Amino acid sequence: MTPTLKPLAEQTVVITGASSGIGLATARMAADRGARVILAARSDGALQQLADEIKSKGGRAHVVVADVCKPEDLTRIAEEARTTFGGFDTWVNNAGIGLYGRLEEVSLADMRKLFETNFWGEVYGSLEAVKHLKKHGGALINVGSEVSERAVPLQGMYSASKHAVKGFTDALRMELQNEGAPVSVTLIKPGQIDTPFTVNAKNYLDSEPHHVPPVYAPGVVAEAILSAAEKPVRDVYVGGGAKVMAEVAHLAPSLTDRGMNAKIIPDTPSGRPLQRSRDRSGLDEATEMLSERGNYEGRVLETSLYTKAALNPLLTSAAVVGAGLVLGAIVKALPHRPVNITGSAGSTTAKALHIHLEAKAGHEADVETLLRDILTCVRRERATAPWYGVRLSHSTFGIFEVFPDEAGREAHLIGEGAEILMKRSNALLKAPARLDKLDVLLSKPV
Repeated sequence: MTPTLKPLAEQTVVITGASSGIGLATARMAADRGARVILAARSDGALQQLADEIKSKGGRAHVVVADVCKPEDLTRIAEEARTTFGGFDTWVNNAGIGLYGRLEEVSLADMRKLFETNFWGEVYGSLEAVKHLKKHGGALINVGSEVSERAVPLQGMYSASKHAVKGFTDALRMELQNEGAPVSVTLIKPGQIDTPFTVNAKNYLDSEPHHVPPVYAPGVVAEAILSAAEKPVRDVYVGGGAKVMAEVAHLAPSLTDRGMNAKIIPDTPSGRPLQRSRDRSGLDEATEMLSERGNYEGRVLETSLYTKAALNPLLTSAAVVGAGLVLGAIVKALPHRPVNITGSAGSTTAKALHIHLEAKAGHEADVETLLRDILTCVRRERATAPWYGVRLSHSTFGIFEVFPDEAGREAHLIGEGAEILMKRSNALLKAPARLDKLDVLLSKPV
C-alpha cells in the first residue's frame, strides 16, 4: 500500500532538534507553508523565541522541551501534539550531535552518549510516532547522513550511529509495509551542511573542526524533508556530493579509503583555535543559540539540482532547463580514447577526466552551481560558440598530469574526485536529454 499524504498546509509536523540547523530551517519552512509545527528540543529559550517568531507571522506552533534520550519525553511530545492540534501527520527525527576524534582517543562514555542521542533518540521517536501513524496515516522521516552509507575518519562514532539509523529505518519500513500500514518511512541523507554542527560537536581534535566541501545550506535539507512529508519516498541524498561519495565508495571501497586518508584527515581540523572546553559541547548540555547556519567560511551551495531531480524524476529535464541549459539538446559523450601525455620519462600511467556543460548567456552562475553540486573546483572558460554565454569546465587535475605509478594516480584521482565524476558521468549518459552536453575524455594507460 502506498501511503496517501496530505498537503503540507493541512498537516501537523513534529520536529525534534528544532532549535538549530536543519531542524530550525525545517520548522520555519514548514510554518511558512501553512503547517502546524510541534517544536521539540532541549533548549527552552530558543524554542520559545522560534515559536514567537512563527506566531508573529500568523503561523501555529507549540513548544515541547524534551530530551530525545528519554523515551518518556518522546511520549510527551506525541501527547502534546494530540492535545494541542489533535494529532500529527509527519514526524521528523532530526535531533543529533557530532563527535570528532580518533576512535582510540574518544572515551567510551562519550561514544555511548552519542548513540543515546543519534541512534536511540531516533528509535524512541520512531516507535512513538508509529503508534499514531499506523492508525491515522502519515510520514515518518528520519535524518541520517551521507555517512549512513560510508564511514569517514575522525567521525567514526558519528558514522557508526548513522549507519545504525539506516539499518533501523530500513527494517522498520519493511515491517510496516508487511503489515500494510499507511505509513511512509523516509531516510534523509545530507552531505556536508553549514549548520552549527561543527560548533556544537564534541571535539577531541587540536583545533576547531571544519567541513570538507561541497557544503550545502540547511534549507536544501529542509526542502527534501518537506517534500518527503507530501510525497512518499524511500530515501533522499541531499546534495550531489553525498550521492557521489556513496556511489564511489560502493564501487571502489579501498580506493575511497586511501582517498579519505589523504583528504579528510588533513582537511577536517581547521587550524582555528578551540572555542570551548571539551566538556561544554552539545553532547554535554543544551545550547540556546537559535541559528540555522554554522561557521563555515567557504562557499555554501544554496541549492542542489541533483536533489531536486531525485525528488521529482519526471521533472529532471525541466530542472536542468531551469538552470539555463539548452532545451531539448542531446547528451553527447566523446569515446574514451588516449590523449597526448607529456611528463617525465619515468611516468608510466595517466588518466584524466574533463567535464563541461554549456550555458546560455545570463545563466553562467546557474550552471556553475550545477557543477559545484558534484565537486567544488570549477572554473569558467571562454565561450566556444557565439550562442553560448560561457563554458564552465571542471578538470579535476591537469589533463596532461602524470604519475610514476598506478597507486599514485589512483590516490590523486580519488583525492580530487575525478573517479567520482567518472562514475557520475557514466550514470548521466544512460539518461538521454538530461544535460546539454557532457564530454568525457579518459586516457588509457600508456
